[in-house]
Amino acid sequence: MKHIYLLLVFIVLFSCTSKSSKPMTHKYTNALINETSPYLLQHAHNPVNWQPWNSKTLNQAKTENKLVLISIGYAACHWCHVMENESFEDSLVAQTMNTNYINIKIDREERPDVDQVYMNAVQLMTGQGGWPLNIVALPDGRPIWGGTYFKKEQWISALNQIAELYKSNPEKLHEYANKLEQGIKSMDVVATNNNKPDFNKTFINNAVENWSNSFDKHYGGTNRAPKFMMPNNYQFLLRYAYQNNDQDILNFVNLTLTKMAYGGLYDHIGGGFSRYSVDIKWHIPHFEKMLYDNAQLVSLYADAYQLTKNELYKNVITETLNFVNNEMTTKSGAFYSSFDADSLNKNNVLEEGAFYVWTKQELEHILKEDFLLFSSYYNVNDFGFWEHNNYVLIKNEDDNAFAEKHNISIEALQSYKTKWKQTLLEIRNKRPKPRLDDKTLTSWNALMLKAYVDAYRVLGEETYLASAEKNANFILNNQLQNDGSLFHNYKNGKSSINGFLEDYATTIEAFIALYEVTGEEKWLKTSRDLTNYTFDFFFDKTSNMFFFTSSKDEALVSRSVEYRDNVIAASNSIMANNLFKLSHYFDNEYFYSTATNMLNNVTLEMQDYPSGYSNWLNLMLNYTHPYYEVALVGNEAHQKLTELNKNYLPNKLIAVAKYENSMPLLKNRFTPDKTLIYVCVNKSCKLPVSKTKEALKLITKQ
Repeated sequence: MKHIYLLLVFIVLFSCTSKSSKPMTHKYTNALINETSPYLLQHAHNPVNWQPWNSKTLNQAKTENKLVLISIGYAACHWCHVMENESFEDSLVAQTMNTNYINIKIDREERPDVDQVYMNAVQLMTGQGGWPLNIVALPDGRPIWGGTYFKKEQWISALNQIAELYKSNPEKLHEYANKLEQGIKSMDVVATNNNKPDFNKTFINNAVENWSNSFDKHYGGTNRAPKFMMPNNYQFLLRYAYQNNDQDILNFVNLTLTKMAYGGLYDHIGGGFSRYSVDIKWHIPHFEKMLYDNAQLVSLYADAYQLTKNELYKNVITETLNFVNNEMTTKSGAFYSSFDADSLNKNNVLEEGAFYVWTKQELEHILKEDFLLFSSYYNVNDFGFWEHNNYVLIKNEDDNAFAEKHNISIEALQSYKTKWKQTLLEIRNKRPKPRLDDKTLTSWNALMLKAYVDAYRVLGEETYLASAEKNANFILNNQLQNDGSLFHNYKNGKSSINGFLEDYATTIEAFIALYEVTGEEKWLKTSRDLTNYTFDFFFDKTSNMFFFTSSKDEALVSRSVEYRDNVIAASNSIMANNLFKLSHYFDNEYFYSTATNMLNNVTLEMQDYPSGYSNWLNLMLNYTHPYYEVALVGNEAHQKLTELNKNYLPNKLIAVAKYENSMPLLKNRFTPDKTLIYVCVNKSCKLPVSKTKEALKLITKQ
């Protein structure tokens, strides 16, 4: 590592500066013009000779024996736009890049596999990562240098020095690439745990206790900034609190969800959440809106509402789904990917948050006599001040307390809020909107599909189920191929990238959830078929884990295994949870043993960093507490299913049939003229009951 560090120091020494030139829009056109990704198309008129990531480009680098410069970002990335404006639109910078490098632009959302390999490399080299992600690699693709955002002078200086070093001492760079390659491959090696699985409550309790040391007891979330929402963390903690009667943990989850919904992180006018908060209070967001965040948060708030019946949570669900329906949904039922953080301000200059923020003078003019009440409710004061005379709308107390303080009824307050939101939304929509990334990603669509299912399950709104089914059919009709594989991307009627494990895992999970509210077997059977496909082309029999990429895909520097939960749960943890459920549905011992082995492997790391394994901990609860199979059979099965779904029951799965059915959980359980509910645990069943209330008594938390 000392050798690596010294080489990095040498490479990144900055030398001469260069004069900047003005960007020349559309004077240049490069190979990205033929791509569909909005992010890549944003760079199609840079003077840099950008090329897409493909075998042709990589072979060119080998043929010409040129270094490869790989720049990775995404459409909603603020600092990606900054670096484009400062460097990639500059003809002098482009001259340096074009002379010495084969330049490749990558949309990280289209190619998360490539992004992960080079992110691991940069984290090894610098100790941190982020986007834009910029890497220099040898002609064979192995990285030798990298970082995130660079100012123009830093960028051109570093690139010149690396190019010179490659000419004068290429052996040094090859030696370094060899060592870094070993490091990259070691990062995703999952140590096989040969010990007998021992999942117990004490293990989970200790993990939560260790985790709680980082809780922010005042604002919720973790005690640091920036703050990401991490929905899978709170899904687990909500379930843990419920099943263990832990009021302290439940209070912490409620505090977190309340503060997130109060803060500027949440769009109080249009609905939906920004990607993260730059401060510890959830007040000031980084303004891009991502489909995956809003999908997972709808699912989280749905479960929290189901347990607590907190009206705030219900409002978050409905307003967020209204935003998704109005702004992120195609006519075919697919969902777009994101909105940019930046939009044009009054001076016609791109500015972060310009679409969302307000000046006090604007609000006074718009709201007139309502302004004082509005400004008190949304803190148009020092509390909500951001910068440049702009305010972010923020709540800091619940509606009942506010109404009492201002001596108005709760009904009157609701009427005011409705009027304010309609007025401001109408005016805001006349502003230039943030740029939309209108590509469709299977994995993110599956997350939003599940969000609609969860919202329907909890609120019973039929339009939510209709949206879920429409999206599910979009995936079946457009992303599922004849050989049983999935595509990852879709735009303008075209799908071009093979699916990754995240696409399979999230689609399987969403289809299981859809089956559990509809009883339509095609969703469950498709989940099983997709699972079988992942065993054929993604499974590593040595580690009992799944690779992120299919064996059909071209090899990268490293074939990664994604198993640490992040803002989205790891594809392996989602798969393990899926396998656990499917093993019960189809009485499949291989699925069950695989899920068990996968969980056993990661227990070696879970105690030290439990927040990075929350979806695994959720699976462990299935082993340490009773897990129920609930079968509803008979003509009134769907009616009773709706009644059952009004209750927060995280430790169960549901099988549904109106008539005789050959599925293991339903076989030989149909009785004419009766609708019966069977509750089973550990392959042992209680006597069937006919009333939902009776069934609920048989399902305990612990």
